[in-house]
Parts: sequence; C-alpha cells; structure tokens
Amino acid sequence: MADELSPERPAPAMLTSTRRLEAFSDGVFAIAITLLVLSLRLPGHGTLTSQLLAAWPQYFAYVVSFLTIGIMWMNHHTILAHVQRVDRPLLVLNLLLLMGIVAIPFPTVLVADNLTQDGGTAAVVTYGLVMIAISCGFAGLWIYVATHAPALGAAVPPEALRQSIPGFTGGLLAYVAGTLVARFFSALAALIIFGLLAVYYLFEHLPSPAEAGLDDSGSVP
Repeated sequence: MADELSPERPAPAMLTSTRRLEAFSDGVFAIAITLLVLSLRLPGHGTLTSQLLAAWPQYFAYVVSFLTIGIMWMNHHTILAHVQRVDRPLLVLNLLLLMGIVAIPFPTVLVADNLTQDGGTAAVVTYGLVMIAISCGFAGLWIYVATHAPALGAAVPPEALRQSIPGFTGGLLAYVAGTLVARFFSALAALIIFGLLAVYYLFEHLPSPAEAGLDDSGSVP
C-alpha cells in the first residue's frame, strides 16, 4: 500500500476511448473535403462551353484532392480500428496529422488556378510539400500504434503491425519524388503522380483489424 502511494512512482499514462478522437477527426475530414468545392470556378470570359472546357485544371485538382482526402479518411479509420484506447502522444500525433489534412484545400486552389500558368510549378510544389507533411503524419501515427500496440489494446500481434510499416509509409518517398518532378520537370506530371498515389493507397496496406475480431460492438468495422 505504501509503495502504491509513493510520490516517486510514475503516474500511468492517460488512456481514453477512441470515440471522441474518431468523432473529432471525422469532422475535420468532412470539412476539408467539403471545402474542395471552392476550387471549382469558371474563368469568367468567353462562352459558357469554352469556360467549362478551359476549367479542366480545376476539375483535375478537385478529383485528385477529393480522392486523396477520401482515401486518407479510409486509412485513418483502419488505423483507429486497430486500437481500443488512445493516450496523449497518440492524440498529439493525430492532431498534427489533421493540421495537414485540413490544409489540403489551400494548395488545391493554387493548383486549380495556376496549373497551366507561370505559377504552375510553385503551386504543385506547394501541393507536394503539404502531401509530404501529411505522409509524415500518417507514418508517425501508424508507427506509434504499431510500436505501442499492447498498451493501446490492439488485437493484431505487434509483429504483424510492424511488418506493415514499410508498405504503408513508402508513399512518403513517392510524394518526395513527385514534388521533385514538379520542381524540375513538369507540374502536370507531378499532379498525375499524386493522383496515382491516391489510387495506391486505395488498396489495403494495413493488417485488417477484423481478422483479429477487434471491434467494441462485436461486429465487423
């Protein structure tokens, strides 16, 4: 008893349910993906048909960003489905990730307005830098979950989680490559690379929590 009350004994880490984290994160994703529609604007000169055709960079930027945010939301859901509780470091890592997610509409507008103009390179490089930051955020979040699996209540064996780290975080190098392509070769080619990366992450690169029966309600997430 005396040992339990000793002031020298370190306090246990704060562990809470994932519900509030998921609700807050879903709201941020929803706001970010909704704001993308602001990138859809007509040039304002010429016939309506010519304006609609000339706005193809805006459609392209919108589609790439919409798919990117949507697929990021799917992977975020999968990550949190692996854990039953969260601690303060995980909350901080998630907050940093969301800071990048909610910024996506900004470079999307830059790309939409400048892709075929003189500022196209700067716009797509800015887009790439935001994607790199988000990729780092996802990597940090997943690495933390994989290396603290027992404490967070993960049902999948920690070794299986750690083995998935290279495949899931490998997109970071591709985002860096795409940004370099934008800077030194072609802004349009770089945007295509970013779109292909969204397709890459459409496929499952994480262990399925359903296989371990990890779900608070007992149903498949």
